[in-house]
Amino acid sequence: MTNRLKRLREYLTKIDLDCILIAKPENRTYFSGFTGSAGVLLVSMKDAKLLTDFRYVEQAVQQAQDFTVVRHGSELFADLDNEIRRLNVRKVGFEGDFTTWDIYRKLAGIAAEPVAVQLDELRVVKDPAEIALVKKAVQLADNAFTHVLPYMKPGVSEFDIALELEFNMRQNGAEKTAFDIITASGKRSALPHGRASEKTIEVGDLVTMDFGAVYKGYHSDITRTVVIGQASTRQREMYNLVLLAQLSGLNAVKPGETARNVDAVAREIIVQAGYGDYFGHGLGHGVGLAIHEEPRLSPTSQMILAPGMVITVEPGVYLPDWGGIRIEDTVVVTTAGAQVLSASTKELIELDW
Repeated sequence: MTNRLKRLREYLTKIDLDCILIAKPENRTYFSGFTGSAGVLLVSMKDAKLLTDFRYVEQAVQQAQDFTVVRHGSELFADLDNEIRRLNVRKVGFEGDFTTWDIYRKLAGIAAEPVAVQLDELRVVKDPAEIALVKKAVQLADNAFTHVLPYMKPGVSEFDIALELEFNMRQNGAEKTAFDIITASGKRSALPHGRASEKTIEVGDLVTMDFGAVYKGYHSDITRTVVIGQASTRQREMYNLVLLAQLSGLNAVKPGETARNVDAVAREIIVQAGYGDYFGHGLGHGVGLAIHEEPRLSPTSQMILAPGMVITVEPGVYLPDWGGIRIEDTVVVTTAGAQVLSASTKELIELDW
């Protein structure tokens, strides 16, 4: 974590801050290695402290070896007040996208000049160790997809499919699922975030499964859409349209390209086919310690892609009262373009039983 702490201090110098308070779990873990659920970091140019309560002191000492661990009492901000005053600093940064109004008011009563900052940009480019953890999380999701296919038969509920996916990932080493698993069948597949329900799958249904694993804090994200029985002509046409958009989006991923332009490449294919109004979300998002982080592949994002970024590419078309199709991979931006981590087939799967 020493290099990350060095980068953080360089960032403080760049934006003219004396120190920074970090409470967002992903940032707290990224800069310190501490994975407990309670604690804050206070980092200045000379000091690095982790304030936590008695439950996590031993864990913090083991995990956050670049930090001095301070056990706070029943009122965190009383101890934080002492630490900030001891530093004799004026401008104290805080995470503007995470800090509540109540916490800000307390911080304003301590620091002479609290300043909102955005730390997530320091996590955008992953190092090789982080990418290795994402790859393992992707592998767990890929294996679960292969595992669940034989279970998908008429009469099986969406809940059962989601449970089977989760159990397999957890059984093979996942800490938890990356998010509430989406399993949407039939007309419900037109819901982009249609979480699993009691509905049973039927012959002729499209079934969209969006899921991922968390491995040592790092997330994966994959979506596959299959058909129960033989696909209709329209289902196959729509699937091929989304697949073409997805492959084109992957091909557009390269260093120096804007996230906005990558989104546009895939989106234009769907627009030209007449379904632009039915693709209402961005093409993808960053993945790492959080399931959704920068960069965002969207029509408004000007972020420039760089090697080491981990993103998803996930176009979809969702037609009310008919169904929806989404295909998603987790990929790494490399000097050569997109390295697709998801190994599950993207050929249209027609499940027989």
